[in-house]
Amino acid sequence: MAMAVGPAGEDDEDEVMSAINVTPLADAMLVLLIVFLITVPVIVHNVPLQLPQDRNIPAQTKPQDIVISVTRDGDIYWGLERVPDIDALVKRLVKVSVMKPQPEVRIRGDQDARYKPIGQVVLACERAGIVKVGFMTEPPANNQ
Repeated sequence: MAMAVGPAGEDDEDEVMSAINVTPLADAMLVLLIVFLITVPVIVHNVPLQLPQDRNIPAQTKPQDIVISVTRDGDIYWGLERVPDIDALVKRLVKVSVMKPQPEVRIRGDQDARYKPIGQVVLACERAGIVKVGFMTEPPANNQ
């Protein structure tokens, strides 16, 4: 039993299609686009935090505050006196950490200083038990 498909009487062979059918490809891409548009907002997770607000209030240095400066070369100064090494800095900080009220340590780092000596000063404050450590910066110039 045979069945003829196509125009009757023609004996055509199947012709090779040279055009690519892109309809299934476009359908698949649209489905992927919709899936990504739906899932991307779900994937981005943020921990709910209350971030601190930026404020530009000049700090008033009290006489009991300790100013530690770090130069470009990594030299550490307590006020105007050079501290020979980190251990000597820790010893001096331990002496002032027992004062009531405890003074605040303010670190002044040179703009071109490496991070390591400044980090060592922060670590020395932590090892000595200093609670309040702050960084001093140059206020921005008013261009008015």
